[in-house]
Amino acid sequence: MKKLFIALFVAAAAAVGAQAQEVTVSYGAYTQMDAMNNHKGFDKVNTAWGGVNFGLYIPVAKGVKVGPSYSYSSAYTPASTYEIPGLGEYSLKSKVGYHTLMLNVKVDYFQNDIVKLYGHAGVGAVISHMMPKYLESYNKGYFAFQVSPIGAEVEFMPHAAIFGELGFGAQGLIQVGAKYAF
Repeated sequence: MKKLFIALFVAAAAAVGAQAQEVTVSYGAYTQMDAMNNHKGFDKVNTAWGGVNFGLYIPVAKGVKVGPSYSYSSAYTPASTYEIPGLGEYSLKSKVGYHTLMLNVKVDYFQNDIVKLYGHAGVGAVISHMMPKYLESYNKGYFAFQVSPIGAEVEFMPHAAIFGELGFGAQGLIQVGAKYAF
C-alpha cells in the first residue's frame, strides 16, 4: 500500500512540473465499491450515491496521457432502533466513506472536428473508512480499477470540453464530466 501511495505521489509531482496538463472533474454512477462489496464487516449497506472524481493527466506520447486521480463516494447502513436500558431508544446508522487513489492512462483512438473518442483504464486502491455509530472508526483496503473502453469528449470552447465514459470500476459504470487543458 505504501508503494502505491509513493508511486501516485511521484506521478502527481511529475504532472505538476509538466507543461501541458489536463484537469478533469466528473460524476460516476454505480461504482465498484457497491458491486464488489468494498464494505465487508457492515451488513445491509445501502447503495452509494455514485462517486465524484478528480483527475490530472499529462501527455507522455501522441494521443497517450497518464496521471493520478482521486475519487470519493459514501454509503450508509439502514437506521436500526435499539433500546438501551436506562437510557432509552437510540437510532444506529453507520457510514462508509470510500477514498480511491488510482494511476490512469487515457489513449485517444479517433478524432474529427466535433468529437474525440478514447479509452481509459486505471489501477490503485480503495480505502473504505468504516464509521460505525458509537464505535471506533477503522479502515479497510481494497484493489481499485477502472476500465472504460468507450469515452467521448466534445470541446465547447478552447481548452475546455465535456466528456462521457462507459465502463466499470471505482469511478463508475457511466461517467460524465468536464475537463480543462492548459
